[in-house]
Amino acid sequence: MEDKLTYKSAMEEIESLVKLLEENKLDVDELSEKVKRMAVLVEFCKSKLHRTEEDVNNVLKSITE
Repeated sequence: MEDKLTYKSAMEEIESLVKLLEENKLDVDELSEKVKRMAVLVEFCKSKLHRTEEDVNNVLKSITE
């Protein structure tokens, strides 16, 4: 689907999908597909944030040792 998903592009897609939902611009046929896509994107973002937090903590730990 995409070459390489980034946190920024995932958040932009989530925001776009949320806007469609809020404005009732999705028909029933699209709704399930879009909600599933949002779930994938949210999981990607959570994972990316967790990995980044671990990386930052490791760097800070190495600096203080």
